[in-house]
Amino acid sequence: MASEQIGYRGPTACAAAGITYRQLDYWARTGLVEPSVRPAHGSGTQRLYSFRDVVVLKIVKRFLDTGVSLQNIRTAVQHLRACGFRDLERMTLMSDGATVYECTSPDEVHALLQGGQGIFGIAVGVVWRDVESALSQLHGERIDTGETLVGNNPADELARRRNRAV
Repeated sequence: MASEQIGYRGPTACAAAGITYRQLDYWARTGLVEPSVRPAHGSGTQRLYSFRDVVVLKIVKRFLDTGVSLQNIRTAVQHLRACGFRDLERMTLMSDGATVYECTSPDEVHALLQGGQGIFGIAVGVVWRDVESALSQLHGERIDTGETLVGNNPADELARRRNRAV
């Protein structure tokens, strides 16, 4: 099934991105990374994140872990939102701690490294594959029907019972 037809609830997005639910909630409430499939509408509603949202969550986490400021991360996330879905897979994001740069060629990476300062890089394609792998072990939800989709874990009896009850 195409990933555009599957959404992921908060706990699943957290597990795949390696963040806490508190971080997820804060980032959604402040507009850093909002769920693109279904935002929360009052108490009791479940946010639903797309695959792409989860990739962005994991990128944000990696930047925070290396000390990039939240202001610079916000700028990078705005840039990521403007990029096409598949373009993310081929992108490398670099940061010197003060600014985040998009590098699309080895020459651009080399030019940044010539500056002589410490540079941190994220190959988005690697993050993409990490998230794919993590989500394959977790539950997704069909956007059109709400049906729970079980990852590669055949032992999940609860999800099978839930789907039969619907």
